[in-house]
Amino acid sequence: MTDVVPWLETEQTPFLLIDQQRFLTNVERLQQRISALGCQLRPHLKTLRAVDAARYILPDLSSPATVSTLAEAEAFADAGYTDLLYAVGISANKLDRVRALLERGVQLHILLDSLTQAEAVISYGRQHDVVFSIFIEIDCDDHRGGLPPTSPLIGHIAQRLHRNGMTITGVMSHSGGSYSAKTTAEIVQAAEQECVAIRQAVAQIRQFGIACPILSVGSTPTAHFAEDLSQITEVRAGVYTTFDLVMYNLGVCALNDIAMSVVTTVIGHNAEKNWVLVDAGWMALSRDRGTASQHEDFGYGLVCDEGGVPLQHVCVTKVNQEHGVIALPDGRTVQEFPIGTQLRVLPNHACATAAMHQHYVVLTATGEREVWPRILGW
Repeated sequence: MTDVVPWLETEQTPFLLIDQQRFLTNVERLQQRISALGCQLRPHLKTLRAVDAARYILPDLSSPATVSTLAEAEAFADAGYTDLLYAVGISANKLDRVRALLERGVQLHILLDSLTQAEAVISYGRQHDVVFSIFIEIDCDDHRGGLPPTSPLIGHIAQRLHRNGMTITGVMSHSGGSYSAKTTAEIVQAAEQECVAIRQAVAQIRQFGIACPILSVGSTPTAHFAEDLSQITEVRAGVYTTFDLVMYNLGVCALNDIAMSVVTTVIGHNAEKNWVLVDAGWMALSRDRGTASQHEDFGYGLVCDEGGVPLQHVCVTKVNQEHGVIALPDGRTVQEFPIGTQLRVLPNHACATAAMHQHYVVLTATGEREVWPRILGW
């Protein structure tokens, strides 16, 4: 994103821009890394939620993928994708939609971590003659949901489901704690901790003669720093396709790897306060402040010039619904940013920023313009 392309100057702001060449480089880099470690990638499609993006992320229609909503599962199924893990704990009120996808021939896996969920799945399966494919969620770092890897409940749930005709396809964990790492050594440690946890968890199931073939781990930081994936079947990661400032602060990517920005226009100044006003507020950037607790706080995003070159220490410091405020650092003045100037803002959290847009404008590797619609809703 270091070139000024003529058509960009006429695009109405604010809009979300994807640099396709960076995007493709990011996709290929992780695919090669995980393959070299003898493992399979199950990309999480939740960042961009776009069929057009999936065509580059997934090698073919049968490639395994991860989704965060049933709306995504339905849209990707419509596009022909057949192996989808719905990686949010299942609730009974969603099973009708899961069944509808199964009846279309989609291999849709659901996630749970409690006997209550298991009983709901069993009851629904009996009533509708459905066999569900199930992953049991494992807590590898006390970050969010899931069962502790040595909990006897893992085996109990698996037996209960198995005896009632359900398929225990895998165990799954998410190393969310890696996002709090201060060093790359801590990310390496988090990756190993996650793998150890998932190996322990599957042992709780296999001791009862249940195959449970898939061991699924993942987060974007650990996917880029894991060293030993022995016995692991697949790795999940999502934000690696575009990266963002949180990943930059973690040392997972460089600034010039970030493939997403919000293009905005300077619409005013407050010269007394040395503020630049732009037409991208939280409706375009999101309210995510993911870098606030990291070693470098980028406010609501790092500002780049119109060609995508980052401007050191120039950040969006305040947002209203449709206004962004750039409080300039010492040494810069509002005269450097005339009204009408286009700027780009790198996101703190790509998933949150992408969610503010119904489509993305794509700068292709050849400088052409494409538009990728976003899958909306839940």
